[in-house]
Amino acid sequence: MSSTAIPVSRPQLPAWCRAPARLPDFVALMKPRVMMLAVFTALVGLAIAPGHLDPLLGSIAILGIAAGAGAAGVLNMWYDADIDALMARTARRPIPRGKISRTEALVFGLALAVSAVAIHGFAVNLITAALLGFAIFFYIVVYTVWLKRRTPQNIVVGGGAGALPPLIGWAAATGEIGLEPLVLFLIVFLWTPPHFWALSLNRSDDYHRAGVPMLPVVAGRAATIRQILFYSALLVPISMLPWALGFAGTLYGAAAAICGAAFIGLVFQLRRAGEADRRAAQRLFTFSIVYLFVLFAALLTGDGGNGWSPMPSVSTAPTAIERLLVRPAARSVWSAIGSTALSRDEV
Repeated sequence: MSSTAIPVSRPQLPAWCRAPARLPDFVALMKPRVMMLAVFTALVGLAIAPGHLDPLLGSIAILGIAAGAGAAGVLNMWYDADIDALMARTARRPIPRGKISRTEALVFGLALAVSAVAIHGFAVNLITAALLGFAIFFYIVVYTVWLKRRTPQNIVVGGGAGALPPLIGWAAATGEIGLEPLVLFLIVFLWTPPHFWALSLNRSDDYHRAGVPMLPVVAGRAATIRQILFYSALLVPISMLPWALGFAGTLYGAAAAICGAAFIGLVFQLRRAGEADRRAAQRLFTFSIVYLFVLFAALLTGDGGNGWSPMPSVSTAPTAIERLLVRPAARSVWSAIGSTALSRDEV
């Protein structure tokens, strides 16, 4: 006598019970490592600025910047879910895996974006709110929607969004935009193409399969390396400007010179490497992250920005902000760098 097993259906847990288990997926949508790097550069802009900012307001400003950077990551993953599913580097993201729906990601991203801009508008100042809103808009609409799938110069133009955090941090402390944060903006802007193209050299098959016209796919390896060399040659002298203009100390100048020489050396190693050698591009990609972190960390030491400021009585608030916010953020960024491939699956 045979018996047929009757399947027992298990009741579905209500959505609110499943929410804690999905929290890591929502965090992953925010590209946390990329977010930490953006927050760190914003913190440096805030800390070296000659302004009077209460540490509580500084914390609120950084919270808003973190939320804005996270919102940009979420909305980028929402829009790019179709091509993410086609690339090995991004196929494990929450939306391609079915952990988060596109609708949920859109709502989450928009809520973060609106909250971030509102926090700055009501608690900090309208300039930072406008800059943060523009950064999110530029990254999503200009880079993700318009440029990424249309031109190999997507990274060059789109890098403007990632270069804005130092401006936002400075404006949070001063209520205005000065020469100093514009120089920091230019450093991050010129750093972006070599950083991302070094990554894309080893991922060109992924981009080709997804139909994304990254420079290695459209122009080939040799042309990409020439462009990396061009932007690196611009980056190194521009990175010396904070020291040359007097708002960074001798330690920064030495760090920028040494790291710049190492950066150019790695570019020439990449140029000499054969097409089958993937290590040279990976070394340049990894070092580029260390390079940016060292430059911005060095800005917080030495003579600093007080000598540059025309204001004789600079507030001690930046020191408090540095103690409460910048140093923990620096440890987080450094930990992320040491945890292997910072952001390879996030960019």
